Amino acid sequence: MLLGIDVGGTHTDAVAIDMTGDAEVAASCKVPTHHDDLLRSVTEALAAILAEVDKDAVTQLNLSTTLSTNAIVQGKTEDVGVIVSSGPGIDPHNAMPCKDFFVIDGSIDHRGNEVRALSARQLERAVDACRENGVRVFAAVSKFSTRNPRHENTIRRMVERAEDQEGNPLADFVTLGHQLGGALNFPRRVATAYFNCSVWRLYNDFVTAVESALEEMGLGHVTVNILKADGGTMPLSQSRTMPVQSIFSGPAASVMGIIALTDIFHDSVILDIGGTTTDIAVFAEGAPLIEREGIDIGSHPTLVSALKVLSIGIGGDSAISVAGSGTVRVGPNRLGPSVCLGGTHPTLTDALNVLGASAIGDVDKSAQAIEVLASAHGLSGPDLARDAVDRASETIYDATRELVEEINSKPVYTIHELVEDKRVVPKKIYVVGGPAEAMKMDLFRRFQLSTEVPENYGVANAVGAALTRPTWELELFADTQRHTLFIPSLSYRENVHSSYDLEDAKKDAVNQLTMQLDSMGVFLQPEDAQITHASSFNMVEGMSRVGRNIRVKCQVRPHVVAVLGGR
Repeated sequence: MLLGIDVGGTHTDAVAIDMTGDAEVAASCKVPTHHDDLLRSVTEALAAILAEVDKDAVTQLNLSTTLSTNAIVQGKTEDVGVIVSSGPGIDPHNAMPCKDFFVIDGSIDHRGNEVRALSARQLERAVDACRENGVRVFAAVSKFSTRNPRHENTIRRMVERAEDQEGNPLADFVTLGHQLGGALNFPRRVATAYFNCSVWRLYNDFVTAVESALEEMGLGHVTVNILKADGGTMPLSQSRTMPVQSIFSGPAASVMGIIALTDIFHDSVILDIGGTTTDIAVFAEGAPLIEREGIDIGSHPTLVSALKVLSIGIGGDSAISVAGSGTVRVGPNRLGPSVCLGGTHPTLTDALNVLGASAIGDVDKSAQAIEVLASAHGLSGPDLARDAVDRASETIYDATRELVEEINSKPVYTIHELVEDKRVVPKKIYVVGGPAEAMKMDLFRRFQLSTEVPENYGVANAVGAALTRPTWELELFADTQRHTLFIPSLSYRENVHSSYDLEDAKKDAVNQLTMQLDSMGVFLQPEDAQITHASSFNMVEGMSRVGRNIRVKCQVRPHVVAVLGGR
């Protein structure tokens, strides 16, 4: 039995998937999301599911949480000491993510050679300043650390040796930039390291509480994974040092849910209409698109791999308002639950109740609230409801059109590959989320495309979370002139012979990926590890070849372990 829990902006959805035969939903539920206590949302959802299934049959729990995202959006992150060395080139202050930001003299070149040693005096002053400011978590980032992490390791050692004013260790946690991936993008690496530290303590407190709660509920034997933004999972224990990977995992859950619930072969649009937002994703030739470089968090581009999803402020609980000109608006504000469910301000769900498209909660209260708002602006209740639903579908349509135009202005990358000369032309709309069935016909009229609402649409996110498999990637770099091999994300280095070639590198990349996942308790089929990039360039001095510069990227791509309905 596999459990999936998705903590959304309005509701926390949970499912239990029976895997004894064809994968089927054995139980599902929705509970309110308590933003001030996400653990309560998780435990309430678990309790509801365990009332219907045998807890001893549960083997795995995959959890999607908004904790890290909420902390960043609400400004509840921790102060971070970001210490960088960049050398010549762009001004590192252009990537400055926080006030405790220190640039230390020293540089490493693109081959991994130390050009200039770190300034010990400047580093000591930076640590002293962080101590004075009460900083307890640190990010160490140097340019080209993916070729040689010496400077980052030096910063880490200095920080870890430092003591606070009471004589206790100063640093509670240190993120090293080279462990975040192999891409050579210094500003993105700085931002990613910063965000990883800024949510570290809050996230780890939550993980500890989840583990304790599972023990109390008799689920201590269950394997627990956290959903990532790239549509995969990582073990809960591993996520403690990489909490930044859990950011924006909710939209990824909806994409993976669609893969588990339906068969998609064409260019398609996926709409996940929740209580607070609508997440919009696009599939090209049946495969979801990815953010190739990484997602932006606020104004900062990062290295966090993610599926390409656009979120807009339209959901079942989006408040309805009327401008002075009589223009009806829906969202982006959420002023509490719908009136039919005990709220005080009419919402999109209330409008759908009035139109007979849904019958959620107390329909009479929806009608009364809509009528009061309409009368205040010289409108009738039904007309206001119709205008509200029309505005919501129009907003979703316009945002989708803009997203498709943006996609078509660049090369199209799916989770599988670059699709050469591809222009995305959607042929079908898939709608999931609580209001999906109620909005289906309005969206069909707006898009003028075949529109499908799959079975279990209300808990599609939780289904996606439950069935998503682990993903992982690594990049291997080898310089046969220097006889070195380095895998940044693993901090793994070894010597290689001058005859080391691209085929050797591919084999080593697959082996290292397999061993890394095995150490995390994840069994990998050999065919699941795929080489996504492989290059080898001769290095020449004078008229002779002196070595090869080799780069290999290997990964387990996002996918689900099963699909529903015996498909």
